[in-house]
Amino acid sequence: MGRRKKEPRSVHREKIASAASALFMDKGIEATSMDDIAKAAGYSKATLYVYFENKEEIVGLLVLQSMKKLYDYMVSALEQQQTTKDRYCCICQALVRYQEEFPFYFKMVLDKINIDFEEQDYLPEEKETYLVGEEINEKLKDFLVSGMEKGDLRDDLEIMPAIFNLWGMLSGIIQLAANKEEYVKRAMGLSKTQFLEYGFSMLYDSIAAVER
Repeated sequence: MGRRKKEPRSVHREKIASAASALFMDKGIEATSMDDIAKAAGYSKATLYVYFENKEEIVGLLVLQSMKKLYDYMVSALEQQQTTKDRYCCICQALVRYQEEFPFYFKMVLDKINIDFEEQDYLPEEKETYLVGEEINEKLKDFLVSGMEKGDLRDDLEIMPAIFNLWGMLSGIIQLAANKEEYVKRAMGLSKTQFLEYGFSMLYDSIAAVER
């Protein structure tokens, strides 16, 4: 324990969160107890409570980490290309990569997040998660506005509804492809990649400017 005490608090929290994340992916959040997390992380239950008050706080940290990862993926995607269509394709591929590398995180960022920070108690991580999400929305807003100004996207798009529909549809297609990969292959004769490309293309056509 002497060696552990010399380590920063953040190191202990990260070790615990990492162990919890693996358990959540294997057993689910509800079925995982603080005892389970303590054993997996190599801590006593008493020591675990020094770093986290409860399981909800651990989940809050993991949601925040997942939102930060998503932000990094999105920023990287948007900076890679110049044309609107290429930037869109990079967003799609970044989300696919994110889902494949962090499937548990991908599902977590689709869940409801707290937006009420005045009328109720909340974890610091909850507000930070909300703010990172707003930054992602701003990046998507910039993408849409830029595309509209270039004449590549429809000029009648309502920005915020378009952002949320774009995010919902893309994430839905990606999650469906992950869940139904074998069905898609058998019933449609399409690989997961082909199915995704078809869905992404349909979605882009719905927001692209009509050529005249």
